[in-house]
Amino acid sequence: MAVSRYCTSVLGVRFLILFLCCPSMCLGIRFLPNGASAEQGFNGINYLFSEAPEYRNGVNCRSTASSSEGLSHCDVSLVHVAMTLDSEYLRGSMAAVHSVLRHASCPEQIFFHFIAAEFDQASPRVLTRLVRSTFPSLNFKVYIFREDTVINLISPSIRSALENPLNYARSYLGNILDPCVKRVIYLDSDLVLVDDIHKLWEVNIPEKKVIGAPEYCHANFTKYFTRAFWSDPVLSRVFGSRNPCYFNTGVMVMDLDKWRQGKHEKNIENWMELQRRHRIYELGSLPPFLLVFGGNVESIDHRWNQHGLGGDNVAGSCRALHPGAVSLLHWSGMGKPWVRLDERRPCPLDYLWEPYDLYKPDQLRVQPGVQHRHFASYANVIGFSGYLF
Repeated sequence: MAVSRYCTSVLGVRFLILFLCCPSMCLGIRFLPNGASAEQGFNGINYLFSEAPEYRNGVNCRSTASSSEGLSHCDVSLVHVAMTLDSEYLRGSMAAVHSVLRHASCPEQIFFHFIAAEFDQASPRVLTRLVRSTFPSLNFKVYIFREDTVINLISPSIRSALENPLNYARSYLGNILDPCVKRVIYLDSDLVLVDDIHKLWEVNIPEKKVIGAPEYCHANFTKYFTRAFWSDPVLSRVFGSRNPCYFNTGVMVMDLDKWRQGKHEKNIENWMELQRRHRIYELGSLPPFLLVFGGNVESIDHRWNQHGLGGDNVAGSCRALHPGAVSLLHWSGMGKPWVRLDERRPCPLDYLWEPYDLYKPDQLRVQPGVQHRHFASYANVIGFSGYLF
């Protein structure tokens, strides 16, 4: 009980500071009378989402093409965001997109690249219509990821969800996205931003580095690989003079020009092929990234990936925030906030995800300027007043 009071008290202070230091950038919001959009899914199940508010650029944003002209994804003024899109994590993806738009200073200059599985239960066509009905003004494109590209390279993981071929799509962004897209922010579907994504976009990646991500050098790096890996005299020297640190691949700024030039897609595949033969790691798509880029990542402030909020890969227990400021909350791990909320066994931090949730099976809508009942209750518990979201 004492630990719980401490965590909630600290959390309240942190988010009060965040609220005071990061006022909302949104200038306009539109709510339509018919605010719920239904799309026929699979097996007769409907996906029901409220239409998101329409967020407009601030006064200091660059001008973009008018809606009648359309906006090319090759426009140099755009911020490019890549995410996967599938039936299992659809609700999380919608919340993530909503959070990006809500806190962006120039939301109309964000272009989303959604990667959908070829044989997902909800077809790419259904997912495209659903995104368009939920975010009518969103700049986006849906790409089909051929699962046979990677399925024969995937080895069993500690958690079956990590074996989903779509988890490996991030390794193929250099080929999936058009050559005119030279830089992209990759985001997982189980996160929300509470800060302006343009700040993350402006992170500088030095000439000799390909990706930028928050690094966690205090983590035990050796645990991400098996004894067979570390006992092999050749494999154990793969990092050479590099000093590798753990980083989470759910939030990355990627220089796609350098990615393509370095043929890093093939480098990752080579490690996956070796894994199939010798079992050198237990997790899914993360270790190959660590092997290719560990010790050569442009370190980004930890505020951009407060990860692990979903607990570990087995129990999915509740976690508290890491010390420091917060710009992005990430429910990596087994526990997902929408699942725990629906099952009425949420962790305290899950209530911070809920205001971005657009899934409304009961067709109820949260009105603008009104706190959700669960978030309001949690705010009372931690002693927080005001409207953060």
